[in-house]
Amino acid sequence: VEHNPLPTTAEQLLGAVLCRGPSTECGFYHDFFLGKERCGMLVDLCRGPHLRHTGQIGGLKLLTAEYARRGFSEVKTPTLFSTKLWELSGHWEHYQEDMFTLQPPGSDRPASSPSDHPTSHPTDTLALKPMNCPAHCLMFAHRPRSWRELPLRLADFGALHRAEASGSLGGLTRLRCFQQDDAHIFCAPDQIRSCLDFLRSVYAVLGFSFRLALSTRPSGFLGEPCLWDQAEQVLQRALEEFGEPWDLNPGDGAFYGPKIDVHLRDALGRPHQCGTIQLDFQLPLRFGLQYKGQAGVLERPVLIHRAVLGSVERMLGVLAESCGGKWPLWLSPFQVVVIPVGTEQEEYAREVQQRLQAAGLVCDLDADLGLTLSRRVHRAQLAHYNFQFDVSTKVPLQTELGECEPHWLWGYCPRLTVF
Repeated sequence: VEHNPLPTTAEQLLGAVLCRGPSTECGFYHDFFLGKERCGMLVDLCRGPHLRHTGQIGGLKLLTAEYARRGFSEVKTPTLFSTKLWELSGHWEHYQEDMFTLQPPGSDRPASSPSDHPTSHPTDTLALKPMNCPAHCLMFAHRPRSWRELPLRLADFGALHRAEASGSLGGLTRLRCFQQDDAHIFCAPDQIRSCLDFLRSVYAVLGFSFRLALSTRPSGFLGEPCLWDQAEQVLQRALEEFGEPWDLNPGDGAFYGPKIDVHLRDALGRPHQCGTIQLDFQLPLRFGLQYKGQAGVLERPVLIHRAVLGSVERMLGVLAESCGGKWPLWLSPFQVVVIPVGTEQEEYAREVQQRLQAAGLVCDLDADLGLTLSRRVHRAQLAHYNFQFDVSTKVPLQTELGECEPHWLWGYCPRLTVF
């Protein structure tokens, strides 16, 4: 990463103050001061970045801001948990083959293999979390709760790990480590509401149509059939009130509850299951979750598992194919490039670049005068910049972008010449 005296993405988007950041033998780091603001989602840009370009951070920040607007508290939970937690939640019995397990140094025996009996493992075996719901149940249970706190909404954007079969892996659409906009709502039974409007608002911005499916009780389900019937009726009623067409997918629910799955199709017509809404009466029961109701009697909450994007990597993969690599301006890592015609225009081109960066755009400067103007223009076209500014003389920067307003969100105005 080259030194850049211009404001960093963290400074522009988060209002952070850049502090100490020396280089080390293994790389570099920077401290940021956020004042009284929360730290928010961690984006690790060192050694194999989770994001290909820092220009993509803005899109994720928009999503986290929407979660905050809807009353969700962003939390961060550990990556490793004892398998005792997964036994309590039921995942060890039903999901063990899809989990990565390990033991701390000095343990007596290796971690159990998927072929072992579900409960035959040393007591100190640890497992990488494949989902956040058991950790969020612990957070709900760590102190007494009142009906006045409900619904309690928790959102977690941490990395998840699942031992997917090698044959099922594919590009960004299915990974063993991925990030999910994983959220859980703890509510009273009479507070159960449809979360489908959130899906519609986000997918409309991304330009996706979607198909909904109600997945019902599988063969190896947890709990009593009467609770399942109640949960399925609630989700079916939510789908009917939503007004969009939906399909019935019998027997494909999670082992702890029925769910509404959201399916998208990429540019090749392949379906991808992305967002999901799951109604769960089982985990609150297994974790003994309670709250004091209005009558002063302890009652049990209902848990709603909810993700809008699902896997962020999968959504980016589907979006990349749908856009043909031409990202919308608000999400694009290559928004604007300024190309000076000659050396006499370079100073003014840098001024244009700085003004566009100050406006919050990702703006690059191509002042490689070893190439002709046409070669640099062609290079910018191959990189899929949303806008090219060709600078030939120094004049006040005019609002020629106004002519391209319809293209700002999704289209392209390939070249804008500043004369």
